[in-house]
Amino acid sequence: MSPDLFLAFVAATLVMLVIPGPNVALVVSNSIAYGTRYGLFTVFCISLSIIPLLVLTVAGMSAILSVVSHWFEWLRWIGVAYLVYLGIEAFRAPAPDLAAVRPDPKSLWRIASRTVLVALTNPKTLLFFGAFFPQFLNPARDATAQLTIMAVTFFVVAAICDGTWALVAGRARGVLIRAGRWVNRVTGSMLLACGVGLALARRP
Repeated sequence: MSPDLFLAFVAATLVMLVIPGPNVALVVSNSIAYGTRYGLFTVFCISLSIIPLLVLTVAGMSAILSVVSHWFEWLRWIGVAYLVYLGIEAFRAPAPDLAAVRPDPKSLWRIASRTVLVALTNPKTLLFFGAFFPQFLNPARDATAQLTIMAVTFFVVAAICDGTWALVAGRARGVLIRAGRWVNRVTGSMLLACGVGLALARRP
């Protein structure tokens, strides 16, 4: 994976993750309700639940590309279409109130079980990984190695971003209440820009 392609992936991942979503809303609600320790524990559970999804993504896409490598560009265009679709849906959705999301029961076991269950049973996460990762693959290099690098990078950046939300949630309640007014529009705009930008940056 070339350095410029890797930096582009890191930048795009950071843009996607700093924008509040369902996971961030849960982290924020637990932090506000019970304190930073519970917020950070929620981040830990979310990060733990992402691991099998990333492993499935790397294994599945590596297998697909090894068998039908000539479909590589089709796979990338399907990913672009899905990112644009997600952007439109996010832009049109009603704005959530991050500070109004109901926290988990004050139990480490309940927080862990609910967080992991929700993450593992959400098919949209796998679809997103499947649409996002191929955009940064160099077809001239080993796909498995590149996917592994991207999976590890995504995991680290996601943990840092979610952890930052947990640390600042208790001190920024007012900001979080207002954030719901723009979160979907910003998310939708970023996804649309990502999809269109990647479509225009097709490599031969």
